Amino acid sequence: MKAEEPKQAELNTLLIVSLFRNVEDSMRVGIYARVSTRDQDCTLQLTELRSYCKARQFEIVREYVDQGVSGSLDSRPELNVLMADARRRKLDTVLVWRFDRFARSTRHLLLALEEFRELGVAFVSYMENIDTTSALGRAIFTIVAAVAELERNLICERVSAGIRNARAKGKRLGRPSRYVDIDRIAALKASGMSLRQIASELDCGYGTVRERLQSSERKTLHKNAA
Repeated sequence: MKAEEPKQAELNTLLIVSLFRNVEDSMRVGIYARVSTRDQDCTLQLTELRSYCKARQFEIVREYVDQGVSGSLDSRPELNVLMADARRRKLDTVLVWRFDRFARSTRHLLLALEEFRELGVAFVSYMENIDTTSALGRAIFTIVAAVAELERNLICERVSAGIRNARAKGKRLGRPSRYVDIDRIAALKASGMSLRQIASELDCGYGTVRERLQSSERKTLHKNAA
């Protein structure tokens, strides 16, 4: 009985290795590469990323290459296609050579990583050795999500503080009110026009017309009551 235990352990190990190999074989990868100028090329990036996929037996679904496109732009032709394919669940992993090839700003990177996390798409940065298919990578994703949430909360707090400060100084928020002659409104209303037709005629908002009429009616009632 004891002699059979090592054999069973070996079988279990082989089964686990086989399962992981099958998972990696089915991994659909989108490679993203970018250079900033037209006289550069992505050969180095693509060569190393292809070798990485071959070593891990990943299936390359497509190579998304932005040639001569600044990394400071959040919107790039091939990057937009990659994001669309990820949203359509065509990719399991996004593979880049370095973080700065994918995103130049921390904000852009955090937003993209947060979206990948929600989509269940892994992200691998070859040079930084960051792989969210690993336990450490998943932990990094959790940290990234926490930082993204903190950033959103800080923005909300700054906006709220700014509004409170503006109101405390007596500043009126929103669009400035447009003056509309109440006599002109009354004349148009008397002619049978609806409030929306009056607003269109005077090139102002429906709410403005209604507010001016209600204000005029309140003044008339107050005057008559006095």
